[in-house]
Amino acid sequence: MSANQQAPQQVPVLIVGGAVTGLSTAVFLGWHGIRSLVVERHPDTLSHPRSRGVNPRTVELYRQVGLEGPIWSEASLATDFSKLLMIRAETLAGPEMFSGPTDQPDPTGGVSPCEWAPIDQDRLEHLLRGRAAELGAELAFGTELVSFEESGEGEHAGVTAVLRDTASGEERTVRAGYLVAADGSRSPVRRELGIETDGPGEFATTLSVLFEADLSRAARGRDVGVCYLDKPAPSTILFAHDGKQRWIFATAMPEGETLETVTEEQAVELVRAAIGQPDLDVRIVPQLPAGGAKWLSFIIGAQVAREYRRGRVFLVGDAAHLVPPTGGFGASLGIQDAGNLAWKLAAVLDGESGPELLDTYQTERHPVAWMTLQQALGMMQERTGPDGDGEGEGPDPAEAYSTTVFGYRYGDGPPVPPHALRGEPGTRAPHIELDRAGEDISTLDLYGRAPVLLTAEGGQAWVEAAAAVSAETGVRIDAHRVGGPGATLTAADGRAVAEQHGIAADGAVLVRPDGFVAWRSEGAAADPAVALRTAVRELYPPR
Repeated sequence: MSANQQAPQQVPVLIVGGAVTGLSTAVFLGWHGIRSLVVERHPDTLSHPRSRGVNPRTVELYRQVGLEGPIWSEASLATDFSKLLMIRAETLAGPEMFSGPTDQPDPTGGVSPCEWAPIDQDRLEHLLRGRAAELGAELAFGTELVSFEESGEGEHAGVTAVLRDTASGEERTVRAGYLVAADGSRSPVRRELGIETDGPGEFATTLSVLFEADLSRAARGRDVGVCYLDKPAPSTILFAHDGKQRWIFATAMPEGETLETVTEEQAVELVRAAIGQPDLDVRIVPQLPAGGAKWLSFIIGAQVAREYRRGRVFLVGDAAHLVPPTGGFGASLGIQDAGNLAWKLAAVLDGESGPELLDTYQTERHPVAWMTLQQALGMMQERTGPDGDGEGEGPDPAEAYSTTVFGYRYGDGPPVPPHALRGEPGTRAPHIELDRAGEDISTLDLYGRAPVLLTAEGGQAWVEAAAAVSAETGVRIDAHRVGGPGATLTAADGRAVAEQHGIAADGAVLVRPDGFVAWRSEGAAADPAVALRTAVRELYPPR
């Protein structure tokens, strides 16, 4: 029976791409009770580490869905670069142009309960795959998108997609409410939609190899973390994987070659050229089991899609933006796209909000991509320049980095250094340590599933208003008062919640499910229910 003859499978959200961003989208949707179907053309997740970790803001999002502990259980000790060296040289065995401590991602300085998580992408995807399935996602590996189109109007509107099993060639039809494209920097979905990109564009196509070898002779006693090398081509990179025998190598794709035409002998010779040891014994580690790809090709570049949404189709991750790998921003940027989009799709699909909420996905995430791209470009230029010492003129690198991670803002206004976050609408809500019936938690642990009304000891009227507004609008609002008689939450410093959120003891803030402040009343209101109802309807437009 052909795809056109089969009854289409119905699914709220179809996700195209089963790597870290697509799987994260499935997890975040599942956390909100929304089923999804993830299709991935590869038969399995890849063994290549790719991204070497996720930043603290991203860990905060994973903490919401119960993944912080498992991530640290799977953390890759070799990516604790604080104990390793960053080296700039022609070859690993050659003289150094620069050698110094590898950048340790900026410490949180108490602004977050989470730290940078050194977990390789292959391990992270394994965790995400399991968690997505637990939360109700259907995962279809070895499946590719053949075509898609929007059709229908009103409650009958949706996306019809034809999928193909890559092994059997069998096709089937899926009918989805929305399609999320997490299909990479050369996104076929984006190209089919005709969405252009802006920015410098693609710089190079790289060949990336995971290999095992004894590099002790070339390392000469140095604890090697990351190397920026000139052989076999400028901007070649060598990373430690397990800190002993396994390494990651990336260089420009040899001229005239493609991923399919490169031979194992060529790949080995390229690695030997980078190490500067012609007789090095090199073993290539395959990327997929049972005769799959032995190496990968990556696009290095800097670009941002002009549109993140076209109708019922959304772009996330590299499909929406490509940033240089320097600084480790790429994976986290895409995961945070997924976190932003998932709660909005859930609110619309659950009927809490009208579809206008989905328009905010592009208006919020597009500027963040540009900000992150500029930071990554600056770091890349500093590290791969003639001196490669990572030192340059301009803002303090540590503050610029931490502001990129924590301080981006949704709406008007400049980014905010994390130590200056004070509950302004559009910024990430501050982290404050709380006691909940003897359990140490963060204010950030209150967020994730629904909007949260947070107030201090004098804000009982806001708590009562939240219950009334929730019943009236159908929007779930979780209200929490910190301190005061009968409160279940207390802070070591009773003034912390009010001071850190820029409110008086009888003020309140409304925090979105993704932990960003949506609205703030610095003090009491004449009619709290009216004020809160207006704020909720600005956040979730009526259907």
